[in-house]
Amino acid sequence: MRSILVIGAGKIGSTIADMLHETGDYAVTVADGSAAALAAVATDGIKTIQLDFNDAVALQAALKGHYAVLSAAPYHLTAHVAKAARLAGVNYFDLTEDVATTRMVKELAEGASTAFIPQCGLAPGFISIVAHDIASRFDTLDTVRLRVGALPQYPSNALSYNLTWSTDGVINEYIERCEAVVDGKLREVPAMEELEEFSLDGTRYEAFNTSGGLGTLCETLEGKVRALNYKTIRYPGHCGLMRVLLNDLQLRNRREVLKDILEQAVPATMQDMVIVFVTVTGQRDGRHVQETYARSILGQKVAGKLRTAIQVTTAAGICAMLDLLVEGKLQQKGFRRQEEISLDTFLANRFGRVYAGELLSEVQDAAGNKVKLNAA
Repeated sequence: MRSILVIGAGKIGSTIADMLHETGDYAVTVADGSAAALAAVATDGIKTIQLDFNDAVALQAALKGHYAVLSAAPYHLTAHVAKAARLAGVNYFDLTEDVATTRMVKELAEGASTAFIPQCGLAPGFISIVAHDIASRFDTLDTVRLRVGALPQYPSNALSYNLTWSTDGVINEYIERCEAVVDGKLREVPAMEELEEFSLDGTRYEAFNTSGGLGTLCETLEGKVRALNYKTIRYPGHCGLMRVLLNDLQLRNRREVLKDILEQAVPATMQDMVIVFVTVTGQRDGRHVQETYARSILGQKVAGKLRTAIQVTTAAGICAMLDLLVEGKLQQKGFRRQEEISLDTFLANRFGRVYAGELLSEVQDAAGNKVKLNAA
């Protein structure tokens, strides 16, 4: 049984802990600075540690002896966990969308005897696996467009939005610069710009630049594609109102104030959905063709607890990558990119099947027989 330390007992961290614990294949410990958060996640078989993530010595000590650490901490703490993992000689996974943090993780991974696998969630994460898999079937590429949204099923406020994951994460991706490939070259473009609208299954959406969703895909495809970009999907009108808050009211410079406003005024919901929409164009067999991947995913119960779609998809992504490392389907040391895994391999994993629309409680094998989550 592999010993795993999950950093963060919030919405995503607690879901990761439950998923891994349910398999019976992992001994799970959860670390957090909040005693209340740890009390909520503690169950029979899941251990907890109250830990100050800014205490480098204590953090490194907590990591020692574990097979892997999975960071579900806020993006600004991710660097501390990565540094401690390198010093402790522990395999490292995270969910960060922060570009600067991922660059630092890549540097830490040089010469490491363990694996460093960042950006293991939905976007970045699964979206890069899908895009790279489709792109690999083209002779030459023209455009790769990635669109992802975590949306309320029943929008009822002016923002047409509800909080379903980290407020810090949402604010960060709305403010920080975004990577893209423009005319074949890696560029930085501003967040909340290049607004577009489109329809999917009869519903209108908008999409705009946000930071971090591409992961390492820009580096992988630079020079091979004319245009590559990532945008977040929202309901029409959301971008304009957020621009008022960020720009006109200058709350981009007062993140804590913006966080407090959003958390006090925008209700959370368990009734969300995740939309994944990838379109690739290019040459195949002498023809200019387009291939699209589109999927909507709803929440489900994990260990008897109802979890939102964004919680389930994000947690499933990092749990699947852990499984794949254990199974030897990823190289065992150094910096690993999400797009190194084929889509078929990911979807065949017991956690990855969530993205195929299957319930964790009702996973089936190739013969159609029900398989428990702990059946590898």
